[in-house]
Amino acid sequence: MCLGGAVSAAQSQTPVAALAHAAQAGKPPRNTVLVVGDSLSAEYGLKRGSGWVALLEQRIFSEQVSARVINASVSGDTTSGGLSRLPALLKQHHPTLVILELGGNDGLRGLPLADTQRNLGQMAQTVKAAGARVLVVGVQIPPNYGRRYNDELAALFVSVARTEGAALVPFLMKDVPDEQYQADRIHPMEVGHPAMLANVWPALKPLLR
Repeated sequence: MCLGGAVSAAQSQTPVAALAHAAQAGKPPRNTVLVVGDSLSAEYGLKRGSGWVALLEQRIFSEQVSARVINASVSGDTTSGGLSRLPALLKQHHPTLVILELGGNDGLRGLPLADTQRNLGQMAQTVKAAGARVLVVGVQIPPNYGRRYNDELAALFVSVARTEGAALVPFLMKDVPDEQYQADRIHPMEVGHPAMLANVWPALKPLLR
């Protein structure tokens, strides 16, 4: 998430992924996973290579899954921003699977949730039209925005996944304890990112078969 200025995440791969590709010299991976997210996926406040997306690359390598990961997450991005960036990303990377982790900044800014849901739905449709599968990753925001708003935000991820036939992770930060968050109380510290991957992996792994 992160309401500060948008800072691009590295649309690149960790050394672990590079080693995996070297081991498969001349053998293109069966899957390309494109992560389109915000600062929760862009390693905001973390050292490079320690966030859940980097851990995902390591898990893919350790389980010998034929896949590469492209992290196209941008700190501060909204569903509107992701929707505008998506066509170029699909054209550049030709993914077989796209993880949509957006919506938190919409919530933090108090944007109309109907717009958020529509944007996510359009993103899912665009991904499917390009021949890729979709995994929707839900987030939550601090409780001071009110129970009703938070409930509606959580529900829209479920609705989009159901309507578009996408896989779903209801809450990316499930089981990340309060003491594992950075001072802003929004972004988990490095120690919290294994739990985030643990929430994503069960929904993602079947899509990589």
